[in-house]
Amino acid sequence: MGIYEELVARGLIAQVTDEDRIKDLVNNGKATFYIGFDPTADSLHVGHFMALCLMKRLQEAGNKPIALIGGGTAMIGDPSGRTDMRQMMTPETIQHNCDCFKKQMSRFIDFSDGKALMVNNADWLMGLNYIEVLREVGAHFSVNRMLTAECYKQRMEKGLSFLEFNYMIMQAYDFYELYQKYGCNLEFGGDDQWSNMLAGTELIRRKLGKDASAMTITLLLNSEGKKMGKTQSGAVWLDPNKTSPFEFYQYWRNVADADVLKCIRMLTFLPLEEIDKMDSWEGAQLNTAKEILAFELTKLVHGEEEAQKAQEAAKALFSTGAAADMPKTELTEEDLTDGNIDILTMLVKSGLTASKSEARRAVQQGGVSVDGEKVTDVFQTFAGEALSGEGVVLKKGKKNFRKVLVK
Repeated sequence: MGIYEELVARGLIAQVTDEDRIKDLVNNGKATFYIGFDPTADSLHVGHFMALCLMKRLQEAGNKPIALIGGGTAMIGDPSGRTDMRQMMTPETIQHNCDCFKKQMSRFIDFSDGKALMVNNADWLMGLNYIEVLREVGAHFSVNRMLTAECYKQRMEKGLSFLEFNYMIMQAYDFYELYQKYGCNLEFGGDDQWSNMLAGTELIRRKLGKDASAMTITLLLNSEGKKMGKTQSGAVWLDPNKTSPFEFYQYWRNVADADVLKCIRMLTFLPLEEIDKMDSWEGAQLNTAKEILAFELTKLVHGEEEAQKAQEAAKALFSTGAAADMPKTELTEEDLTDGNIDILTMLVKSGLTASKSEARRAVQQGGVSVDGEKVTDVFQTFAGEALSGEGVVLKKGKKNFRKVLVK
């Protein structure tokens, strides 16, 4: 089985421009491919995780990855899948985020001895001449066709700014530039980027008379059709200072039964033969599958030692009710009222519920406990002194918990 066939078997490929050509490129190690990452935060998150894993798989098959950091495109902001315009960032913030990305990517991609490249599109986009771009690039884009692109649909409902409208042109120009500078013949991206990627292949064809290819990755969706990688307290980050290895482990340990085998197939590097045997697993066996998923992915992101510690901490939590590495929420005196805090506020501040109304329902339904004691009174309060030192273990349901303490 070639790498292309393996990607298909793992359910990773969504759309391709020319399957035979792409299959020949990647199976024979002839692809110089790129994936773009706009530095909109100071850490990569689970949404980037599948792209990083795909880059790793293709590099191990002999292909050359280019990690494109969008220092230039981040000045505009990708409108894909959004109903509002992205917040504008300063050049200093963008540069800081770029530096953070580089460090994290090195865990997945081997950049030694020219085996992979990391480039920043600010190097060519920031120096472009506006009139020259309009003449040399803009002339090859049909506004009618651009307006039908999937990436603009949600923004069209509230009003697409001219700033964002240019994003497709900038992404297409990236592919055009990488093709000329580095012989990049293939672009990968999420399936929501298909329109932008086709624009790049078309620009290369029109300007250079050459063929370039594009392939999209299946979006990581749960069984309800929602993007995975988000919790009530926000995104699941790859930076251990933003999402601890234990929290990262617990996120994957708590995926739905319907999603666990799909995630193992798409995200882990376990052999397909081994995964195929799990297809018949059910009941308690699915919990074992979740532990395998959580361990393998935590090992990929944070290393085997941290994965082992997270797994042991999770087992300690469920056997003794306490664990040194469980996620923490640190409150301050400002979070207290007359030296106390009520249970509903604790649940919201800890991120275990998104609102006080949700917290109220959780208490009323008997799903909340503090240090193993069920909380039944929605007005129950806890003294700040009781939360100092080691704090308390706040739990919602069977699998969601945090240590809450006052600094």
